[in-house]
Amino acid sequence: MKPFKPSETLTEQVARHLDDLIVFGQLRSGERIYETTMARELEVSHGSVREALLLLERRHLVRNVPRKGAFVKELDAFFVTSLYETLELILGHTSRKLAHQWQPADMEKIESLYERMSDCYRQGDLTGFLDLGMQYAQASLVYADNYFILEALRDLWPSARRCAFEAFRHSNQQVLADNLTHMRDSIDAVKQRDEEAVIRILHRYATQQRNQVLDAIGAAQPEPVA
Repeated sequence: MKPFKPSETLTEQVARHLDDLIVFGQLRSGERIYETTMARELEVSHGSVREALLLLERRHLVRNVPRKGAFVKELDAFFVTSLYETLELILGHTSRKLAHQWQPADMEKIESLYERMSDCYRQGDLTGFLDLGMQYAQASLVYADNYFILEALRDLWPSARRCAFEAFRHSNQQVLADNLTHMRDSIDAVKQRDEEAVIRILHRYATQQRNQVLDAIGAAQPEPVA
């Protein structure tokens, strides 16, 4: 008998659709999301859209303002810097555990992800590369063994995905190449169970991508009027 797996709720489907619109820039930073318009376009109830917006607020993609409506969370320097500082702290903790406790099956999965990301890089498949990169980052979570870390990361992943896409879209192939280099270095350090090297590589990667995102959102801002 197959195990029971509940289907994705309508609210989750709507949230996933809005998530993609925000991540891929079809809904821009600070833009208002009109509940009535979205409900009509998706042919769902206002309630489903409203619940989805509340879910996305928890995931830091939407800001719900009483009596004014829902707005895409602003992607500014404070938000980006805070996100990468937090991710580095949490992933540093789980990466240490991975380096210390990994099993052969873990390395097989990670090496497979690396090869698939390399294929996406060669094919110019940005979306595929990004999704696999998130899977790679999540690989260490099997050793997190902490409810609050797992919950926090689940809510941070959409914003991490959004920022990574912004950096990739702005800097193109060079960012992908840099990501592969950091990934290869971190895999080798994990295999050697060198926790300190893993932390140094993670810090270098987080700093570099944070700066790439900041450059991207700076380039996207209009020139000041003289």
